[in-house]
Amino acid sequence: MWKEFRAFISRGNVMELAVAVVIGAAFGTIVNSLVNDMIMPLVGIIIGGIDFTGLKVQVGRAELLYGNFIQAVVNFLVIAASLFLIIRGVNAMQRKPEKADAAPPKASNEEKLLGEIRDLLKKQTR
Repeated sequence: MWKEFRAFISRGNVMELAVAVVIGAAFGTIVNSLVNDMIMPLVGIIIGGIDFTGLKVQVGRAELLYGNFIQAVVNFLVIAASLFLIIRGVNAMQRKPEKADAAPPKASNEEKLLGEIRDLLKKQTR
């Protein structure tokens, strides 16, 4: 059983998953700090410092804290927009510029022969 477990753990996919989880957790703290410490204060200034978390409705003896839900939705939208902009920037940096005047690649001998065969077949079917 120990050998099977060791073989399972040493597979590449399991190790990659473990690394991804650790990096994801670390990245999550960075994104949370970005949102909570930098973006949400600016959003608070823009919307007049409204804190939605205090909004609630009393229904009988229960309190419906709909303000927490609104705040969670706002946080999600800000986080999603932030991640979108970050990923878009990273993708733009990774793209290689295409050469506008690059000549198309030359056809190989096989491609030329296949083209000739295609043309001959077209002539025969007519």
